[in-house]
This record gives sequence, structure tokens and C-alpha cells, in this order.
Amino acid sequence: EASVRMQKLIDIGEAMAQKYHVVVTNPPYMGSKGMSAKLSDFVKKNYPDSKSDLFAVFMESCGQMTNKNGFQAMITQHAWMFLSSFEKLRIKLMESNLVNMAHLGARAFEEIGGEVVQTTAFVMANNQLKDYQGSYARLIDYGSQNAKEEAFLAGNDLYIAKQENFSKIPGMPIAYWVSVEIENSFAGKFISDYGQVCIGMRTGENARFLRLWHEISYIKIGLSLNCGEDSIKEKVKWIPYNKGGNFRKWYGNNEIVVNWENNGLEIKEETRRKYPYLKNDLSWKISNEHLYFKESITWSFISSFNFGIRYSPSGYIFDVAGSSIFPNENLRYMLAFLTTKVALTFLKILNPTMNYQVKDVKSLPYIFSQIYEKRIDGLASANILISKTDWDSFETSWDFKTHPLLAFKSDDNLGIIRSYDQDEKGNLVDTETSLKSACIKEAFERWQTFTDHQFTQLKANEEELNRIFIDIYGLQDELTPEVEDKDVTIRKADLSREIRSFISYAVGCMFGRYSLDVEGLAYAGGEWDDQKYKTFIPDKDNVLPITDEEYFEDDIVGLFVAFVKKVYGQESLEDNLDFIAAALGNKGNTSREIIRNYFLKDFYKDHCKIYQKRPIYWLFDSGKENAFKALIYLHRYNADTIGNLRIDYLHRMQKVYESEMNRMQETIENSSNSRDVSAATKRKEKLIKQLKESKDYDEKIAHLALARIELDLDDGVKVNYEKVQTDVEGKKISVLGKI
Repeated sequence: EASVRMQKLIDIGEAMAQKYHVVVTNPPYMGSKGMSAKLSDFVKKNYPDSKSDLFAVFMESCGQMTNKNGFQAMITQHAWMFLSSFEKLRIKLMESNLVNMAHLGARAFEEIGGEVVQTTAFVMANNQLKDYQGSYARLIDYGSQNAKEEAFLAGNDLYIAKQENFSKIPGMPIAYWVSVEIENSFAGKFISDYGQVCIGMRTGENARFLRLWHEISYIKIGLSLNCGEDSIKEKVKWIPYNKGGNFRKWYGNNEIVVNWENNGLEIKEETRRKYPYLKNDLSWKISNEHLYFKESITWSFISSFNFGIRYSPSGYIFDVAGSSIFPNENLRYMLAFLTTKVALTFLKILNPTMNYQVKDVKSLPYIFSQIYEKRIDGLASANILISKTDWDSFETSWDFKTHPLLAFKSDDNLGIIRSYDQDEKGNLVDTETSLKSACIKEAFERWQTFTDHQFTQLKANEEELNRIFIDIYGLQDELTPEVEDKDVTIRKADLSREIRSFISYAVGCMFGRYSLDVEGLAYAGGEWDDQKYKTFIPDKDNVLPITDEEYFEDDIVGLFVAFVKKVYGQESLEDNLDFIAAALGNKGNTSREIIRNYFLKDFYKDHCKIYQKRPIYWLFDSGKENAFKALIYLHRYNADTIGNLRIDYLHRMQKVYESEMNRMQETIENSSNSRDVSAATKRKEKLIKQLKESKDYDEKIAHLALARIELDLDDGVKVNYEKVQTDVEGKKISVLGKI
């Protein structure tokens, strides 16, 4: 048996050692992270130029098995054509001739969907002929296997490219489709000649060191400050942090903060502990620290279809996923170029994958034109302002001032319309009559007109920049300046979204996070100030009950109605409530019922989505019978909050259920109307279930109330959400809504 196995190994060895006229395969795909230690050591030692993925190792190995003038045919991931990690492999492969290629891209196989698996099929000849021209079918834009097959057989999108020209572009990507004009663009200077392009920090433990800004105490964040100054760095714990994010241009994605207390002491100590061989040189993890807090241009590392490049003011630290550019001068000019079709075209040549790396951006051809400088700078400044205005119109921005449906109550569109006046002594006095000038429908229409104009203006500005840079680079025959609506990254007004966000703002006012009397955040940690609240007084005990029937005037629906009345006046109240209800689209016979059902069923889901599963308003929820629901505001939470909620609200609801059950029983016993008796019977059955659920919930919440749990906002929502539901014995007691 041993001899039989040995003979098989000998046969395999002989087969592998031979040279072949033709080698054909679809190799296995395995990144270096998926390799075992033994395999990893082997490929690093024997295939250093292709070690990043097993398919690339097979490309190199199969080339070694091919006879002189023989052919090697393969289908592989297309990453080897572009990524810097395969540059040495490309140089080696170009010693052979690429005869032809079917560049398939994504969705080449019906069994495999999505954008991740992107393939190319090719034939290489093991020889090297000068000025050799191969043929390449570019099929990446066809959306299915059949469409790619039909295009290939029809000879569509066929390119003939001289292989030697690949070396004209930095990194030598297999850019077979580019024109002579584009190739010539790479003969001049690059972005790297006009500034520093670099990665930033890698914390190593993002869950520990990063937070969404709304989770923590606002007063601990260093905003709108030159946080690079030592005197300021000592006063704050959290610093704005660029970490890429969704595709967005010009301005935005300012959501994350990093723990940089004492000049990043905790991060640096943890880095030294985990990587002792770094000693005091932390540049591998805390990269380019000398550039932290400086004005820059940042981009999203991952993007499936476009380049999300944005302006970043001073005061930020940056990440790898939010890599940055620090121009020597003319920052807005460079930013404007990077947002254009011209820059995107170059990027797609350098790296048409989903990851835009520092090396790719460094290698972008860059022409500075003094003729167009002022025009470009003016357009860029306008676009930054338009995008910032859009970003700051939503409460997830730390520069949010007031809701647009309040700001646009008046035709002047200059901001919040104050709901107060002053007496002779300068004291604020309520002037509710001044609030009757507009209804919410009119405010929405004004906001809609404004956002449509902003959208149209930004699109026109971007098209103008495309025209300018197409002219600068001489690419009139290659590109057109038009911009598609989907690539304009500010938001037009959306009725359903605006009404939901208006309700969220109203809840914020109920809790005191916002105030009708001050711009921006009124309270998000620190000392509470009653003087900020004159027009609309926040809830005093930080508990807003949500009931399925109108049991209390001061439940969340009652407070919301009072808020709408305060903002828009009594005269238009019912029309405003009807407009809000119609926009929500929930079930109900009246506007108040529809709004109640929204709070009962959808508000918390919307809140968790908008706040990225890190909610600041927490829902205490007894279960499917809706026996007890109440919101609290995280930043006003204290050790007594759960106890107060239990005694003042949960027990109060139980008494209501008992009273209502008695009332239904009286109807059942005394009414002669069978329909009334049937309705009362059905309602009593529901109340019995709700009472039972509320009592079961009471047993659970009692343990937490007695524990008097303290929270630290710095720990973030994920930690605190679990902590507040864990009793003194360490047992998890689920009392909050799922996030």
C-alpha cells in the first residue's frame, strides 16, 4: 500500500516537473489571511511576488510550467491587473505577451452575485515580441453572464493595446482601454508633487477607542477648536475623526470621534503593550501624527462606484479608511479636481476595484492652471457650503441648528423663527400669536424649493468643474461634463423623511436635547440650565410614556400635539396634524390615532436606524401586548431613572388597566346593546393580557430599579445598553427595545 501511494506521488511529481505547450486552469482563490502557517511560509519563500493570493501563485507557477512559445490560459480574479500588491507580479508577467483577454468584471457567473468576485479570462504566450499588440474585450459594464457572452461574440467593446504602453502609468496597471491622450496625462506631475497623501491612525481596537459623537457627552468633544494646541488638548477627551463612510462629496460624514485624551495616551500605551517591538516608534499604528488637526482633504477608502472626496476643516484626526491629503497650497483647487470625472477616470485606470488607496491618489496626474484658478476656487467654496448646509440640516450633524420645518416657517429662510419677544427688562416672554404665520405644509414647500435649488446649483457647479478640467487635460473627445442625479450627494426634500425627522426633533425638545429658544444642542451632558427653556418646557422627569390609547394628556402624543401648537399656533393645529398623519401613512381613524400608532410601532425603529443602532432615546418595552412603553433620554439618565419610571409610570399604567377592566365589566353587565357588550368583552380580554404583561414586566424591572445602575457616557451606547439591563448578580434582564 505504501508503494502504491509512493508511485502516485512520483507520477504527480513527474507531471508537475514537465513543461507543457498549453497550461489551462481556473485556480483556487485564497488571500494570504486565509492560508495556514505552513502554506503561508511556503508561498512567501517561493513566490514573493504573488504571495498575496493563491490564484496569483498559480499564475506564476503555471507560467513556469509553460514551454517557450507555449500558451497559458486562465480565469482569475482581476485584482492582479491593478493592485499595488501585485505590481512585481505584473512586471514579471509582462515578460510574456498577453495575447487576448475577456475582462469580465462582476456577475460573470449566474451562480455568483454582487460586486466582490470580479474576474478576467486571458491567454498569455511564453515569449516576448517588441511592440506586441493584444486584443482585449472590456465586458465589465454588462450586467449578466448572458449579456457578457453576447457582447463578446459580437465583438463589442474590443480594444487593441500595445503592451509596452502599460508601463507609462504608475504601478503599471493593465489599462488596455486608455487613449493616447490619457496616457500622455501621466507624463507630467502628480498629486504627490503638490502635497502629502497619507494614511492616519489605526487604533487596533475601534470598539474601545471610537464613538459616534452623539453617544457621549457633547462637552467632552473638541469641536470648532484648534485642538492641536496643547492647552486645548488637555481639556477634551474626544476628537473628531475622519473614517471614510458612505459615498459623499464636498463635505460631511462627520460622525465619529476618537479618544485622544492626554494626547492619545491610552491608545499609545495600548499600542506599546500589544506591539512591544515598536518601542517608542509608533508610526506604524499612529501614522503621520504631525499632520493631525490640520485642514485637509479626506476620502472614503471603500466605494463601489464613485470617489467620495470631501473638505475637512482643522481639528480632526484621520484614519486609514479616511486617508487624507494635505496640499501645500490651493486646497480648494485640488479638492475640485478630485471631485471631477477627469480624476475618477484616472482613478479607475490606476485601480478599478472598490478600494481607493493612498498610492492610487498619489499617482493621479495633476495640472495646476492659473488661468482657471479663481473660477475653480469659487466653485469649490460654493459647493462646500452647499454640502455643509445640507449635512447640518439633519440632527445627526453636531452643527445642526434647528429643524428645517421650523427654519422655513418664514419666507426669509434665515434660520429659526423665534417664538418669543422681550419685555422692557429684556426678559423672554411668550408671544404665541407670532407663531401663526405659517403651517407645516407651507414650511415643507419652502424647504422643498430650497433643496431643489441647492441640488440644481450643486449639479450645475459640478458640471462646470467637469468642463473646466476636461479642457485643462485636453480630454474633450474622451469625456462629457454631464453629472447624473445619483452622483449629486446632497438630499432633496422628502415628505415622509422630513415629517419623521420633525417628530424626532419634537421628541428632542420634549427631553430638552433641543430648545425652541437656543440654536443647536441645548443639553447633551454636563450641567442642566433651565434658562434655555422658556417657550416649550421639557419633561421634568425624563420619562415619556407611549400608550396605545389616550389615557393621559401628558403622554408622548399629548406632548407632541402641544409642541405642534406651540410652533405653528392653535388656528392651524388640526390641519397640521392631518398633514403630519398623511405623511406618516400609519393606520388610524384620526390624525392623533395615526400619530399614536407611529410612536407605538415605528418611531423607535426609525430612531435606531438614523442613529446607526446607537440610540440616544431608549425604549422601555414590556412586549407584544404594548402594555408599557416609555422613552428616556440617555444623557439625562441617572441611578434613579428606572425606579422613577417603575413607580410613577408602570404602576400608574397598571391602575389604569384595572380601572378600565372594571369599566368594561360594567358595560358587559349593564348594557342591553349587544354590539357594545361584544366590544367591551373584546377590550377587556386585551386589558387582561396587558395587565398581566405589565406585572410580569414589573417583576423584571424591579431588580434593575433596586440595583440603581450608574452609567458612564464615555463607554458608549453598546456597553451602556447592556449594562442598564444587567442586575447586581450579572444576569441579563431584557427590558429595552431591540436595536
